[in-house]
Amino acid sequence: MSQQFWTRTQDRIAELVIESPPVNALDSVGWRDLARCIDTLQADPELRVIVIRAEGRGFCAGVDIKELQRHPERITEVNAGNWDTFRAIHRGLKPVIAAAHGYVLGGGIGICGSSDIVLCSEDATFGVPEVDRGALGAGAHLQRMFPLQKVRHMYFTGEPIDAAEAWRLGAIEKVVPAAALRDEAMAIAAKIAAKSSTMIRLAKESLNGIEDGDLEQKYRWEQGFTAQAYMTAESQETRDAFVQKRAADFSQGEA
Repeated sequence: MSQQFWTRTQDRIAELVIESPPVNALDSVGWRDLARCIDTLQADPELRVIVIRAEGRGFCAGVDIKELQRHPERITEVNAGNWDTFRAIHRGLKPVIAAAHGYVLGGGIGICGSSDIVLCSEDATFGVPEVDRGALGAGAHLQRMFPLQKVRHMYFTGEPIDAAEAWRLGAIEKVVPAAALRDEAMAIAAKIAAKSSTMIRLAKESLNGIEDGDLEQKYRWEQGFTAQAYMTAESQETRDAFVQKRAADFSQGEA
C-alpha cells in the first residue's frame, strides 16, 4: 500500500482515501500506485462501488510540482500515472463516487472529472492553475463537468470556482457541510451497492459508450502538449518561481 493513500472495504463498498500531507499532491510513484490500486478494486468481485475522498486541507492538489522542478524528465512518468488513474476510474465498470473537500486542483480535477458522481463540501473549490505551473492537462475532464466557455475562462485565468457555482452549473450532484461529506457519499454508495451488480456494470458500460467523444483519447492529446510545454525555459521558470515562492520572470522573452 502506498504511503500517499489508503483503502478500506465494508458492505461491498471500497473507500480509497488520499492522505499525503501537506497538500495531497502525489508524486510519480504515487500516481502509478493509485492507478494500480483502483484497477485492483475494480477487479474485486466482492466490491460494488468505489468512493474516493481525502483527509487533510484539501482533496487533491494534483502532481508534486517540487518533484518535477527537480526532475523535469519525470513528466512522462507522471503523465502515464495520471492517464492510468483516470482511465481506471472512468473505464472500470464499478461506479466511482468522488467526495471532494477544500481545493480540487490538477489531478484532483482529473479524478472528479473521471468519476460517475461527484459530491462536494461547502468549502470546495475547483481550479486549474496549470498554465501558471508550466504545464497543461485535465481540460478534457474539466469539460466533462463544466460548460466549454467556463472551462476556458478557468484555464486561461487560473481563477477557481466554488462549490455553490459548480452545483449551479450542474457539475456536481450535491453540496453538503464538510462534516457530512463522507456520510453522504457512503449513503449513495450503499444505494448503488444494494442493486444488481450485473445491471450496474452494464449501465456504466452503456453510459460510457454514449458519451461525446473518447475521454482518454482527448486527455492523451492534451498530454502531448504538456510534454511540449515542459521542454521550454518558461515552463521551468514557472516551477522554479512556484517552489521559491516568487513571481515568475519572463523578461528574457518567450519562445
